[in-house]
Amino acid sequence: MTEKKILVENLGIIPYEQAWDYQKKLVQQRLENPDLEDILLLLEHPPVYTLGTGSTVDNLKFDLNKFSGQLFRTERGGEVTYHCLGQIVMYPIVNLRHHQQDLHWYLRQLEEVVIQLLAIYGIKAQRIEGLTGVWVGDAKISAMGIKAKRWITMHGLALNVCCNLSGFEQIIPCGIRDKSVTRLVDFVPDVPIDEVKKN
Repeated sequence: MTEKKILVENLGIIPYEQAWDYQKKLVQQRLENPDLEDILLLLEHPPVYTLGTGSTVDNLKFDLNKFSGQLFRTERGGEVTYHCLGQIVMYPIVNLRHHQQDLHWYLRQLEEVVIQLLAIYGIKAQRIEGLTGVWVGDAKISAMGIKAKRWITMHGLALNVCCNLSGFEQIIPCGIRDKSVTRLVDFVPDVPIDEVKKN
């Protein structure tokens, strides 16, 4: 296994579709040239709902015919989720052939990054067996959904920092009915989102 450097690109606030197109472009570049560096896209999205490959509209609480917001069905794994300002979204474009060709291993690595990041703020976060993502108690603080094409990843994770959680009330997040969502500022008030991005 060869250790490779990862480049970080902070895209700021960017519409979902634009970031999605950019990810596809980066993946295609790495399919054509597998020696390109891994890259981590850091960003925030304006309010948007996304559905994974296994999603059903049963987990939407709103009427699609009357919904005027943004909703995309994507090629990532997982169920429905919500993105909005105050939530850090991380899209690693990683060639797993340079690391480990195992998507379960990769998801556990993403979870570990979030767990270690939250530990900096004194928050004891955890995994819950059988469920992807990172939890504080019974509340999800970070959702994940990925796609890999010939072992090159796209999509990734979202960490709730200081976002308005009301958008989650319109869905059954990740299709899990008996769990809630939480955010970093519920434990560390006034933490600046830019500081969290740097960490």
